[in-house]
Amino acid sequence: MSLSHLSRSCKSTIARERSTTCATCRKTPLSRPSRPASPSYTSLTMATACRSRPPEGKSDGLDLFLREHTTKGLKVYHEEFMLIQKVFLFISKGEYKQSASIGVPAWLRKIPGMEFRTNNQQWKDEMANFTTLIVDMIKKERLFAPQGGPIILAQIENEYEYAMVPGDAGKEYIKWCAKFAESLNVGLPWIMCQQSDAPQPMINTCNNYYCDNFTPNNPNSPKFWTENWLGWFKHWGDPDPHRPAEDLAFAVARFYQSKGTLQNYYMYHGGTNFGRTPGGPYITTSYDYDAPLDEYGNIKQPKWGHLKELHAALKLMEKSLTYGEVNNTDFGNGVAATKFSYNATVSGCFLSNANQYFDATLEYQGTKYFLPAWSVSILPDCKQEVYNTARVTTQTSIMVKKPNKADDEASDLKWSWRSETLGSSVRGLGGNFTENKLLEQITTAVDESDYLWYMTSVDITHKQEMTLRVSTTGHVLHAFVNGQLVGSQYGRNGNLAFVFEQTAKFKAGKNHISLLSVTVGLKNIGQHYELDPAGIVGGPVQLIGGNITIDLSTNAWSYKIGLDGEKTKVYLDNPDHKWFSGMIPTQRPFTWYKTTFETPLGLDPVVVDLLGMGKGAAWVNGNSIGRFWPNYTASADGCNGCDYRGTYSSEKCQTGCGEPSQRWYHVPRSFLKPGEPNTLVLFEEAGGDPAQVDFQTVTVGTACSTAEPGKTLNLSCQGGRTISNIDFASLGDPKGTCGSYQKGGCESDELYSLISEECVGKESCSIQIGENLLGKGNCSNTSSKSLVVQATC
Repeated sequence: MSLSHLSRSCKSTIARERSTTCATCRKTPLSRPSRPASPSYTSLTMATACRSRPPEGKSDGLDLFLREHTTKGLKVYHEEFMLIQKVFLFISKGEYKQSASIGVPAWLRKIPGMEFRTNNQQWKDEMANFTTLIVDMIKKERLFAPQGGPIILAQIENEYEYAMVPGDAGKEYIKWCAKFAESLNVGLPWIMCQQSDAPQPMINTCNNYYCDNFTPNNPNSPKFWTENWLGWFKHWGDPDPHRPAEDLAFAVARFYQSKGTLQNYYMYHGGTNFGRTPGGPYITTSYDYDAPLDEYGNIKQPKWGHLKELHAALKLMEKSLTYGEVNNTDFGNGVAATKFSYNATVSGCFLSNANQYFDATLEYQGTKYFLPAWSVSILPDCKQEVYNTARVTTQTSIMVKKPNKADDEASDLKWSWRSETLGSSVRGLGGNFTENKLLEQITTAVDESDYLWYMTSVDITHKQEMTLRVSTTGHVLHAFVNGQLVGSQYGRNGNLAFVFEQTAKFKAGKNHISLLSVTVGLKNIGQHYELDPAGIVGGPVQLIGGNITIDLSTNAWSYKIGLDGEKTKVYLDNPDHKWFSGMIPTQRPFTWYKTTFETPLGLDPVVVDLLGMGKGAAWVNGNSIGRFWPNYTASADGCNGCDYRGTYSSEKCQTGCGEPSQRWYHVPRSFLKPGEPNTLVLFEEAGGDPAQVDFQTVTVGTACSTAEPGKTLNLSCQGGRTISNIDFASLGDPKGTCGSYQKGGCESDELYSLISEECVGKESCSIQIGENLLGKGNCSNTSSKSLVVQATC
């Protein structure tokens, strides 16, 4: 397959799998340390293309391809396209498993001499074993293109440039990766994402918000944009990031204007970090990523529709983009025109205004075109503009959470509870082993649990108050003295390491000190990140009283991995597990809660609202829906509105400041049992109140659309819902935005009635903006006659 003849775009399609897990995270283009990356150990990435009729007998059309991540590993979707996902699997004790460090198992750190992602034989041996296993599995299923399958590209390593070890070791490792990839004989081109020195025949590609200025390191290589970041991931304690549809479309159009070959959206479908799969540390359970298909599978408008229209416009230029000669004209001040000409009969043009401050009017080939700031116009015939990236004409949808309306559902959930069994742990009993030092948590717990107990005892000569001081590398610490919780603390604002200090009462004689260290996702990016510790490694742990300091760091420390409730699996239905009803304790750390609920009616995605809870984990019918932490409030600063113009960063268009980092948690319908009681189990680590917990469904609540004369206005609901009311209709210049429009000068009862008759009671409606409609708004005193409609679903 010759990549030089692959088409640059075909009509985008939708993956419809709802319960998606996206355990891969991204970091900022300029500041890399805080960003979790794709797993390096999962070193093979596959892509597929939309199959279209090849022009003039050439190669198949190559589209933007979508990638999803699920808890089920390797999976192929057969919709309008075929999709191979990145595989988040690794071998652990003879089986495949997921990891809190996203694909790199903790046990790799325990291999003597192991160094991650460098010219290290132990690493290369493990990487080769795993990658060969995956390739052999794919060959067996005949999924590679030379076998008749849908896979047309293969990737080795990922964004290594951000974690590359200085000196020869990193360079030799990249050479080894390339040689090893070629030895697998898959019959496909191999790519290296974000690796400017990728050796031939590897194709180096771009991952970023913008890749129009990217140039491959080989002039014969196609220009690939393998990750177009549609939004951004979220940390506990951060607001919600959003990337405007106008800026995203601008970036895509600029890429193809600059002779781009392929671009892939990351993420086209948002997802959920079920279980303990989030990396980070401190990545939220939601991995919505502001994707066109959100975490639950709902269409996110206007982003989805604006991109659909963009790719429809690009599809009209397919032949000229694929085979045309390119001519660029720079008009200055950020304004430029690019013409793709093929056989003197087929041509397509891009007109761009990269100035973020000023609109422009450009006269091109005898016609004047208005170019808003930071926009690109697409002219498939170099005459008529069919699309401008800054003009959003598709529907805007406001999503809402609706109450669970299952039949016979009680107004309040009935709860039972039980305490986490702490007795032996807080008395220093039940340890798995003992060491005379403070161990690193990741290599000690080997990813079996977020929780690791450090337990010791100390003799005190007389009864007194002393300060317990613990230096920890994070992420959370709960301290017990003689069975009593004396304090808890967690790292904040990116500072995971901290010093815990708390006064406690000590008795004469032997005193027990138990420290419960908790991780919240593991780091998976950076140079030698396997050396980055977690837990109370090295300490020191000290007791300070008056002028006396007792260093306990070299005491005999007993270690115990996990919680008792984890080991006994109290989140499963088991008659041997005793639960209590009646008075439900609240704001009590280390408490398990259980309730039952009916499956919400309909097909809309289901969420559970955990407002009122503190920090912990949740299970539905024994399936983990992830960590929760709703009492971790997002910072109050940073939500300053949003202007799509100008270079995007994840801090630019935030919402949710001062609100819970994550309040709603996805419950896939595949986890539920229609017609039977479902069980929700919560482990509350910090203290909370389940009284406010509630199951809801997510759907379109309000839909708004606008269209100019001669165009068609479209409105639609989702999930089989119908339009119940027309809230607003105006022909003119209404003020405000969707959900808060205010009347302009062109409203009328006749206009409202006409639109209501056309739309109410239907799942969708389309209204042609013709002369018969333009006269209904009494708009003699206004210059604009665009129709603006807001509806309730």
